This record gives sequence, structure tokens and C-alpha cells, in this order.
Amino acid sequence: MDKILEVIATVNSAINGVVWGWPMIILILGTGILLTVRTKALQVRKFGTSWGETIVPTVKSIGKKQQGLSKKENSISQFEAFATAISGTVGTGNIVGVTSAIMTGGPGAVFWMWISAFFGMVTNYAENVLGLYFRKKENNGDFSGGPAYYLSEGLMGNTKGKTRTFLKTLGKILGVMAAVFCTFAAIGMSGVQTNKISSTFQAALPGNPDTIALVVGIVVAVVLALIVLGGIKSIGKVAAILVPFMSLLFILMALVIIFANASMIGTALALIFKNIATLPAVAGGIGGFAIAEFSRVIQKGLARGVFSNEAGLGSSVIAHSASETREPVKQGFWGIFEVFFDTFIICTLIALVILVSFGDEASLKNIVYAEGAVDTTVSMMAFENLFGVFGTVVYSTILPLFAFTTILAWSYYGEKSVDFLFRKTGEKGRKIATTVFKVLYVLLVIVSALIDGELAWAISDTFNGLMALPNLIGLVIMSGLVARITKNYLDRKKGKDVAPMLSAYPEQNEAFIADLAVENAAAETAAPASENAEA
Repeated sequence: MDKILEVIATVNSAINGVVWGWPMIILILGTGILLTVRTKALQVRKFGTSWGETIVPTVKSIGKKQQGLSKKENSISQFEAFATAISGTVGTGNIVGVTSAIMTGGPGAVFWMWISAFFGMVTNYAENVLGLYFRKKENNGDFSGGPAYYLSEGLMGNTKGKTRTFLKTLGKILGVMAAVFCTFAAIGMSGVQTNKISSTFQAALPGNPDTIALVVGIVVAVVLALIVLGGIKSIGKVAAILVPFMSLLFILMALVIIFANASMIGTALALIFKNIATLPAVAGGIGGFAIAEFSRVIQKGLARGVFSNEAGLGSSVIAHSASETREPVKQGFWGIFEVFFDTFIICTLIALVILVSFGDEASLKNIVYAEGAVDTTVSMMAFENLFGVFGTVVYSTILPLFAFTTILAWSYYGEKSVDFLFRKTGEKGRKIATTVFKVLYVLLVIVSALIDGELAWAISDTFNGLMALPNLIGLVIMSGLVARITKNYLDRKKGKDVAPMLSAYPEQNEAFIADLAVENAAAETAAPASENAEA
């Protein structure tokens, strides 16, 4: 078994070095920059609108009866779609992943996570817009969407002749690649989450580590199996309950730790900005060695940033595509908020927690950069330092819950990717294929609890990079379409009489326009009643 894992590690290391080299770094940043230009810096100029269209109305609607369409299809609410997507992004990539990035890439890696997130906001926005625009309604009422769909259907655009034929073929190839890599990325992502759940309990509980890991793996697998059988509706409901609770508890405790060490905040920020280009241990490096370390800092920051917020992967849009909303841009705004919340809030908080707790030279050397240091243990120590046993208990609760909701979300992403790959085999063939995937996914969770943590990270990073490649190529080609759909929505918001761009398919577009009219009429009817009640 050890030899097999050694071979896997060697092969993965070789692929990872290529996948996360400078070409990928340039492609990730370049795509974000291109989309920022084509949408006129939408993530900046419409940042307030993204809040006004997403989290603000959601908070206001709590406890109120929802108006609008009757649920004829197996869709979920916008918030449930967001909660499912955010549960897929807010996981160990935020807590343990940020710690791992600092340990291997230095504090400067945090800066590159911010850079990744700034451009990632508009990248995720574009993915959601395309995801809803090219999603398809299945016979059973489900909505299917994601990179596999908008790549295979959208690349040809309005082109003609040989160009159209070439782009159509390229789109089909990229769509299949996206689905295949997403399937493996789902397994890799769940592997990291399960591995970190087991590591957390191994660090917190006495006893044989292998036994603890096995028990954790079995428990996670059983609970996972019970929930995934319910499909996206079940996953959405669980995520909508757990994500707000976990996030608020984590934010509160992180803020307490940061302000309890307020004198170290300036030092922590200085460490981040002083080490943008180099690792602390090799700050004096020159020539090719310095360039290699500069690349490493950026690589770790971007890789962990993408792992954390998933902008560029196209994965979260699979959940967003199941939303009941008819407006692609509205769901796109959730993508902007999602990346902001994931990286600029959650990831920044954990980075500051680590750096204010261990930011002095001695702690960095003896704890963070020590040989054999484990990211999970280092993160837990930051909570233990201030809260003691209570901190250990809360950390041992929050991290597994974050990780588990991520496992849930990625089970759906993998299932929909397998469904896409077998869509031409008929309903029966698709059902058999997705059932086989679910069984394997659950069983591999047990295996993941037992393998080396660094190997789990490395495998997941590789498949994330492979999944991002076809998606980013597609986003570059379809950036003009994203800009047109965005302009169409904003023009309509200004009162201009333009035909809505809600779906790429004429019949579905007409149906969505009719649905939108019903929604607007219901909203107008509800508004006066609400005003009278308040009066």
C-alpha cells in the first residue's frame, strides 16, 4: 500500500508542477483581468448592488411568506443555491488551507489569495451568468447546468462557417474535459475534507490515531449517504441551516482572538505585505533561486485561493444552476458576494488569527515553519491559546462541519458531472452511472480519512487545476456574451424596453420571460399589502 501511495505521490507531483506552473497563473489572473475590463469592473462598481440583490433581501425575508412562482420544478431558492455553493467553498480550504498556504508559501501567500479573490469575484460572476443562461430543464423538473453545459453549448456563439464548426468541436471537447476533471476533483476535494476531519479528531482525542481515523471515516460516510440520497433539495436545506450557524460562530471567535492580540495586528499585516515576493526563510535569495521562490509564493497563494473560493473552477455554478431564479445576472451577483465572503472575510480572518497568534519570529520558526508541523494542529493551537479546552471543542466542531458541508456540495457536483458524461445513454443509463458514482464517493470517504494529509492536498490541487483549464479557456472566449447579458439586465433595470436574455434556448427563454412576469406581478401585489401591514 505504501509503495502504491508513493507512486501516486510521484506522478501527481509531476503533473501538479505543470498544471500550477506560470501558464496557469497567467491564465487565472488574465481571465479575471479580461472579465474585469469587459464588464467595466463590475465587482467594484456594482459591489453594493450585489449585496442589495443577494444577502440583504434574504435577511429581510426571514420569517416571511415567500411570494412568486409555485415550485413546479425541483429547483431550490436563491439562498439555498448560495448556501450549497458556499458550503462547497467554505471548508478546510479556508481554515486549514490558509494555514497550509502560510506554512508552505509564507505570509505573502495571503496577499495572492486576495488578488485571486478580487478577480475571482467577477470570474465567479461570469460562471454563474453562463451557468444559468445555458442550463437545461430535465424531464423530471431538475435544472442541469455548469461548465460542461456552457462550454459544450456556448462557444460557437453567433459565428458562421468553419469558425463555428471549430468552436463547436472545441466546446464539446472542453465540456467533456470539464465534466471528467470535475468528477475527479469532487473525489479529491472530499478526500481533503475527510482527511482534515480525521486529523482534527486525532489531535483532539486520545487513542490510536488509525482507529480514530477509521471511525471518523465510517461515521462521515454513513451520514453522507443518508443526505445525498435526497438530492439537491436535501443538500440545499442542510447547507442553509449549517452554513450561517458555522460562519457566524467562526467569525465571532476569530474576531475575539484577533482583538485579544490587537497589538500584533500591525505586525501581521506587515508580514503579509513584506513577504509578497519571497518566503521569510529565503528573503535574501538571488537569481534563479529567488525567482523559483517568488513563483512558489504566488503558486501557493493562487492554488489555495482557487481551492478556497473555487472561482475559475466553475464548480459552484453547478449548485447555482439549480436556483429558482430566472435572471442569470441576479444569480451572478451571488457569485460576487460568495467569493468576497469566502476569501476577504473568512480567509482573511483565519490568516490574521494565525499571524497574531504566532507572528513573532520565535513562534514562526518553532511552530509554523517547524519540521513536521501539521496545518490542522497549528490552526487548533491558535484557538487553544486563548480559549483553552473550549477553543479545542469549538474548533473540533466547526472544522468538521465546514468540511462535511463541502463534502455534501461536491457530491452533487460530481453527480451532475457524471450525469452529463452519460446523458446520451438515456434516463436509465444516467441513473445507473450516477448511482455508481454516489456509492464510490461514499466508500472513498472512508479511504480518505486514512491517507497522508499532504498527499490529499496535492491530489486535490492537481485536479482543481485540471478542472480550471477548460473552464478558463471557455470564459475567455465567451467573455463578450457575459458582457452582453450583463448589459441587457442593467438596461432593463433602468427601464429600457429590451427583450430579456434569460436563456440560450428560445423556448426556455420565452417560458422564463412568462415566469418573470408572474414573479413581478406577485411582487407588485405583495408590496402594497406589506406597506399597509407596516402602517
